[in-house]
Parts: sequence; structure tokens; C-alpha cells
Amino acid sequence: MLSDVMEDYLKAIYVLQTEDGPPVSTSAIAERLDKTPPTVTSMLDTLTERGLVEREKYKGAELTPEGRTVALEVIRHHRLLEAYLAEQLDYSWSEVHEEADILEHHISEEFERRVAEVLGNPTIDPHGDPIPGADLEPPSDSDTRPLTDFEVGDDIVIARVSDRDDEELEYLERAGITPGTAATIVDVAPFGMVTVRVAGEEQSLPDSVAASVRVRSESGDEASLKPSDA
Repeated sequence: MLSDVMEDYLKAIYVLQTEDGPPVSTSAIAERLDKTPPTVTSMLDTLTERGLVEREKYKGAELTPEGRTVALEVIRHHRLLEAYLAEQLDYSWSEVHEEADILEHHISEEFERRVAEVLGNPTIDPHGDPIPGADLEPPSDSDTRPLTDFEVGDDIVIARVSDRDDEELEYLERAGITPGTAATIVDVAPFGMVTVRVAGEEQSLPDSVAASVRVRSESGDEASLKPSDA
């Protein structure tokens, strides 16, 4: 049996691997989980002993196939619970993350199956994050990129938003920037703001928020790289 904390670490490593590729640094895990580096190092030692993580000194950690399966199961629980709380219990999308964090470790596979069935086996959660299937294969998200990768004039569709900051989620909801919404980039300021037109209204987002919003091109084509990315 794994503790809730162990599962939290495996989930965090999986998400960081998905965002930036393996290996994942100790400092990145510490920042993600709000832990000290020595605490993270100690837990990584434990997870390595359990065969859930592989580590290379001075480079970082990577999930083993077994560790990845555990992480995907926890993520499936979490995102199904978020969808259930939002759709069936009228939680706002800024409230579901914290509740799901608590519940994800304690539901049975039968409960998971029934939740998925009631919801019609959803493929995304309220924030647009892909829900791993019952086979626990990693969900694909290869066609999305950060909003900050796009340029003025690009037509986009909001795909995902980060669920880690309640105030940020409330702001995005008020601005109408939610998964499935079409938008157009109307301005990219040299220092710190991206402005999009949503439903006829312009909304300006700080770079830090824009970077956490993942979008896809409305045309299905890759967006042009900015000169600095070329």
C-alpha cells in the first residue's frame, strides 16, 4: 500500500514530466509540492526503493512503468472527481481541485467505474485536462500549446487552464476564457500582457496567466513561432 503522500509525489512527477520531459529535478518537485529539497530527496529515495522512480544523480527523477501506472490511476480519480463535483454537485470549477485532492486517494475502483458511467465516460475534466482512460494509458495532449506561443491575429480555441490557483480560475471564468471557447489574439505587449478577443470583448491576461492557458489553433495548423523561438 502506498501512502497519500507517495501518490502525491508520483502524480507531481508525472505532471512535470508531461510538461517539461524527464528527468524531473528535485527543485521542480519541491516547488510543485511546496516541500523543501531535503524532504523531496528523502521521499525520492523511498520511491526508488519501491521501484516506482528511477534517479540519476544531479539530473533528476523519472517514473518507472509501475510508478507511471500508479500516477495515472490517481490522476484519473482526481479528474473524474472534479468532473463529478462540477456536474453533479454544482461545485464551481475553482472549488473542485481541493476536494478532489482529498478524495482521489480513497475511492474504490468500483466507485471510479460508476462515476465514469454516470458522467458518460468523459475525456476531459472541467479545466480541460485530459482524463486517462480505464486502461490507464497516458492521454494525448500533443496538439495544445501555451497561449504565449501564439501571435497577433491567430485564431485559437481554449483547451486547458491550470487548476492550481482559485483566484486565477475565477478571473478566467469571469473573462469567459474556458475550455472550448474560441478567441483571437489581438495584442501581445512587449512586457507582460496578452490580449484576446472573446465573444466580442477584449480580455488582457498577464504573461504568467497566459502561459498556464493551453490552446490549439482554430484552423488545426501549428501556430507560427515567435522570432525569439525560431
